[in-house]
Amino acid sequence: MTAFARPDRIRSLFAQAMSDMYRAEVPLYGELMQLVAQVNADTLAHDAQLAARIERNDELKRIDLERHGAIRVGSAAELSMLRRLFAVMGMFPVGYYDLSVAGVPVHSTAFRPLASASLAANPFRVFCSLLRLELIEDAELRAQAEAILARRDIFTAGARELIARAEAQGGLDEADARRFVAEALETFRWHSDATVPLATYRALSDAHKLIADVVSFHGPHINHLTPRTLDIDAAQAEMLARGIKAKAVIEGPPPRKAPILLRQTSFTALNEAVNFPAGDGEVAAGMHTARFGEIEQRGLALTPKGRALYDACLAKVRALEGAGSTGGDYDAKLADAFADFPDTLDELRAQQLGYFRYTKSADGELIADPIVYEDFLPVSAAGIFQSNLGGAEQRAYAAHDNQTEFEAALGAKVNDPFALYAALERESLDALRAD
Repeated sequence: MTAFARPDRIRSLFAQAMSDMYRAEVPLYGELMQLVAQVNADTLAHDAQLAARIERNDELKRIDLERHGAIRVGSAAELSMLRRLFAVMGMFPVGYYDLSVAGVPVHSTAFRPLASASLAANPFRVFCSLLRLELIEDAELRAQAEAILARRDIFTAGARELIARAEAQGGLDEADARRFVAEALETFRWHSDATVPLATYRALSDAHKLIADVVSFHGPHINHLTPRTLDIDAAQAEMLARGIKAKAVIEGPPPRKAPILLRQTSFTALNEAVNFPAGDGEVAAGMHTARFGEIEQRGLALTPKGRALYDACLAKVRALEGAGSTGGDYDAKLADAFADFPDTLDELRAQQLGYFRYTKSADGELIADPIVYEDFLPVSAAGIFQSNLGGAEQRAYAAHDNQTEFEAALGAKVNDPFALYAALERESLDALRAD
């Protein structure tokens, strides 16, 4: 009987291969990794309570491994095949995100592990966005973009073959798993040769820089690979101290004693040389900005009640004139908007605003540790996109939430993140009762 490689192992192999590739393509990513490792070590050395919690939940190895990537695809066929590719490594779609609310013409999901054991083994996740061609107002340009996308295949023949094999036989053996990783990696590789002439690229870019990024290349190059820090404010300060041009503000909630959800920052996107086809084998030189370095800090996963409060606080600051990912006094406005959001784990638990994992100490005392937020925030994701696609915030689109359309393209329902966190909390309580 054939022994199959565990999906957790395939995911770990793939995450390491992706990290190695991105380090070679974007050398500054290597410096970010070193910076985050140092900040994390310093944070643990000075916060005994946090260090004890991480040790108690066996999370230190996980934090060292933890990465999230992001890609953007152009068609339902590409999204559906990506779902099948990620399933081979135990990653499944979680959540639906409409980024058009923040001026980005995509909707998205996150592919990630679901079970607590798989998250502990390697929580690698990929935020995947589908371009919404219907939001391109110019009908001729929209049809041109559709035709360009229809001509490309972002997957190797080997990747397609091995995905089908894994589905047919229920897994891949070690040799096939390693071959799968090598073939799948090609989908995410950067190509400095565009597939469209410079004039077409500029027309797409004028419609929205992200549209040009999705349509103009051979595939959905990974545009960032994000390590997890335990203190994002310290990481941001260290980036600036090293002369790394960081975002003006950190996306997400303000600094807190009890971190919630997700906070993100990044360095400015690289301005990379690209060759555009010019006919008769000639090329035209141009530039493209898309890939950048991001750092994130993850906090407590909020319940629907907690998330409603978070969204209400965020809406307050976003409604203010000039509020957004633009610096200035945004940090002060954000802190003021969140002043009434409880800021201790005890208060958050008492008001049922977050999910907790329950264990008992050696002397029988009940311990409630925060369950880590594994997912994303649409406004924060859009803020990162905007700041790395060439500048000014764009609010050109009204909300176009269409989860039904997205799931039809995906070929599956997305998992409900709240249900997953509630299941993790229940699992810990059931284990206590079983003792």
